[in-house]
Amino acid sequence: MEDTIVAISTTLGLGAISIIRVSGKDSISLVDKVFSKDLTKALSHTIHYGFIKDKNEKIDEVLVSIMKAPKTFTREDIVEINCHGGIAVTNKVLEVLLKNGARLAEPGEFTKRAFLNGRIDLLEAEATMDLISSESDKARKISINALTGETSSLIKNLREELIKIISNIEVNIDYPEYEDIEELTNDKILPSISSFRNKLEEIIKKSKDSKVIKEGINVAIIGRPNVGKSSLLNALLEEEKAIVTDIPGTTRDTVEGKIIIDGIILNLIDTAGIRKSNDIVEQIGVEKSIKMIDSSDLVIFMLNNNEKLSDDEKTILDKIKDKNKIIIVNKIDLEDVLDKSILDNYIEISVKEGKGIYKIKEEIKRLFINNEIETSDMTYLSNARSITLLEKALNYIDEAVKAISLESPIDIVEIYLKDAWNSLGEVIGETYTDELLDELFSRFCLGK
Repeated sequence: MEDTIVAISTTLGLGAISIIRVSGKDSISLVDKVFSKDLTKALSHTIHYGFIKDKNEKIDEVLVSIMKAPKTFTREDIVEINCHGGIAVTNKVLEVLLKNGARLAEPGEFTKRAFLNGRIDLLEAEATMDLISSESDKARKISINALTGETSSLIKNLREELIKIISNIEVNIDYPEYEDIEELTNDKILPSISSFRNKLEEIIKKSKDSKVIKEGINVAIIGRPNVGKSSLLNALLEEEKAIVTDIPGTTRDTVEGKIIIDGIILNLIDTAGIRKSNDIVEQIGVEKSIKMIDSSDLVIFMLNNNEKLSDDEKTILDKIKDKNKIIIVNKIDLEDVLDKSILDNYIEISVKEGKGIYKIKEEIKRLFINNEIETSDMTYLSNARSITLLEKALNYIDEAVKAISLESPIDIVEIYLKDAWNSLGEVIGETYTDELLDELFSRFCLGK
């Protein structure tokens, strides 16, 4: 991190202003080379008007912000150049800075430097990108709590509670000769571990809810060809997203769209109609549809009111019996042929006439938003990496409880507790690998 990096921090295109960010020990002196005024004596957190120049040529009229370490995002000297928006002028200013010694930043490198310099932890770093990509207000609230350190405090408190248990064990192991130290047995330590386990399990549950809030609910629309799946997708999205025809097998691959209900994103997926077919392309689409049942959070299974239940549909009904599902009987404007007595619960609609669509949204709210997802407390983790590490820590705690039940030596119990403590440390980046950082920050946008 000895070099000075530069990147465009705003979206490249037509606009009033573009911001180019420079960070590193030579950032002020580097920009000073191409600025019309002396910046070497400028005070921190000041703004200066002038021109960016390439030798004797004026490139643009700009405002230059000077921010000196350590009170900056990266804890390095940072210069931000506010130039006129537009592809040509922005790229030219960037080109001049690169010619004078700056290096083009990698995706997420400014945030990576903030992490490595101790300005933020790994949760706060991930929250930076999550905030930028938030698609709903609830997702924004989760991200801002993580960004301001509230979620990190939750993990730090867990680690502190666990280290107290570990410390008590170590005192007993290392200093058995001291008579004034209470002997710590497995029976005495079990209540503390059990209490910790309950807290961790609750955090995992609420974190999974937070992940749903941030990433949305994956909803697969399943059914035979011409049952009205594409029409339903279009009706829910209120746009013509999927092609609708009377020809069976029109949808051969998944078609996706998003809507937001009460702040929760629904990732709607219209799948290929499930039926036996000699068409190899359609067969692949049908296989993807069946796999989508397993990977989705919610299945909307559509049936035709004017047709009898097929063997394939009976198989699907059995396959989804234990999943979150909504069974839809479409085409209620046509003759009743379907035997509905075998259906536990269903919603009758006519996509063609726009009847009953609102009932589907109400049922989704009942299944997820009103019951399963509690959104009053946004101070929880919301990404797969962090939740996986929490579950890993929980597994170690379970191993510790199991060791106690088997009356294993207390130092064996301590090993499992330390592994749990280390897993929690990985969540906030107390321990990490270079490969993890490279993979994580590669997903960031340039200039952040």
